[in-house]
Amino acid sequence: MSTLIWSDTDAEIHKVVVGPMDNNVYVLRCRETGDAVLLDAADEHEQLLELSGRLGVREVLETHGHPDHIQAVPQMRDAGYSVHVTAEDASMLPSYDQILEDDSVIQVGRLRLETIHTPGHTPGSMCFKLTDKPVLFSGDTLFPGGPGTTKFGGHFPTIIRSLDERLFTPLDADPIVLPGHGDATTIGTERPHLQEWNDRGW
Repeated sequence: MSTLIWSDTDAEIHKVVVGPMDNNVYVLRCRETGDAVLLDAADEHEQLLELSGRLGVREVLETHGHPDHIQAVPQMRDAGYSVHVTAEDASMLPSYDQILEDDSVIQVGRLRLETIHTPGHTPGSMCFKLTDKPVLFSGDTLFPGGPGTTKFGGHFPTIIRSLDERLFTPLDADPIVLPGHGDATTIGTERPHLQEWNDRGW
């Protein structure tokens, strides 16, 4: 079952945890228009299709191409949902519809999602910042206590640079960070620890 984890007068965010890796799948919905997007068609496609139908999902945004985040992509596409992924990670997917560009805006009804390319966990990892709202979908780039692993085709110095230059420097302390697994955190909670993570090497 999905849980409403955040809302204001304009937006609501629903979360469901799926698959053997306990992947977080989020649905961002515009309260005015009813339009929504699903972030990471990870697994358990029947549940995701039901959720998408109920909440007005129009398309799927993939934070990156690792297998645990894309298991439901074929079924979502078969059901008519377009799937978006970065060019760098597109080859990891069995199929997709559109390429996500860095520093662009995705309209979700009246809401605006800004794309932030944050390579390191994978070459094409993408975060999504909700414009004028304190919400960041971080995929597997940032978790409570550190960056996502770079053991599976990633690059540690690159993810540290992404965190520094693309997230911690430009963003204020307020945004809630909604990661691909586990609990939420905030930019302000994690930012002071960047050098510590760099020094420990993971």
